[in-house]
Amino acid sequence: MKFSKVGVVGAGQMGAGIAHVSALGGYKVSLCDLDADKVQSGLATINGNLARQESSGKIDKKQRNDAVKAIKAVESFENLADCDLVIEAVTEDEAIKRNVYSNLCQNLNPQAVLATNTSSIPITRLASSTDRPEKFIGIHFMNPVPLMDLVELVRGIATSDETFAAARTYVKQVGKTVAVAEDFPGFMVNRILLPMINEAIYTLYEGVGTVESIDTAMKLGANHPMGPLQLADFIGLDICLSIMQTLHDGLADPKYRPCPLMVKYVEAGWLGQKSGRGFYDYRGDTPKPTR
Repeated sequence: MKFSKVGVVGAGQMGAGIAHVSALGGYKVSLCDLDADKVQSGLATINGNLARQESSGKIDKKQRNDAVKAIKAVESFENLADCDLVIEAVTEDEAIKRNVYSNLCQNLNPQAVLATNTSSIPITRLASSTDRPEKFIGIHFMNPVPLMDLVELVRGIATSDETFAAARTYVKQVGKTVAVAEDFPGFMVNRILLPMINEAIYTLYEGVGTVESIDTAMKLGANHPMGPLQLADFIGLDICLSIMQTLHDGLADPKYRPCPLMVKYVEAGWLGQKSGRGFYDYRGDTPKPTR
């Protein structure tokens, strides 16, 4: 099994990033979103990131131009019929993903591999809602995709060896390092990372430290490049909450209970950088702690 054309469903930050690295890896790419504005926004993001890579010397002008030409924007699942690999990168919501699969699968080549970029939802469970469990796999890119080297490769109980091998080859072709994870909620990275973020929010919630002091402590005391509350804002508090809920529901362990303060912020619409406010207020020239 060999891939030559990759479809990406969802033109948000993750989908645009996956299309970007796939094109640089030599694949033809169809970037699909049912919202035409999101497709254009995704293309603009890709163009901007490619320009930055060229100006920093990471790629040359030919690589940039070839990548731009390799990506085609489409607004219908029917336009993905000629893809060998289709990667779903929509919102981290199981119901939304299942709805996408029900409409997507009927338009795909029967031999095409369908992958999900889910960061926490079990692959076997998602595969059961498709018409091709043996050709379904988790390919979890890290954010931001063009900069992060790791991809978690997660096979479901029905994923075939051929599908797994082809997915591994694709990940290597786009210049990423494979880490194979077993199919448990949160996989490896988020099972470790999100409870740390959740604990940082509990530390704030219980008054042990302020936003600024918690982030400073972890940056200088644990040598983290970004504090956990700043990182939560970067990821999106709604995404953090969704992952914690998946861990809590799937593993039935109270240590994964989402902090009530995180729930409150999400209910308020304070989701982090993308909404202008989270644990920091981003509406001014300099981010300021909100607590």
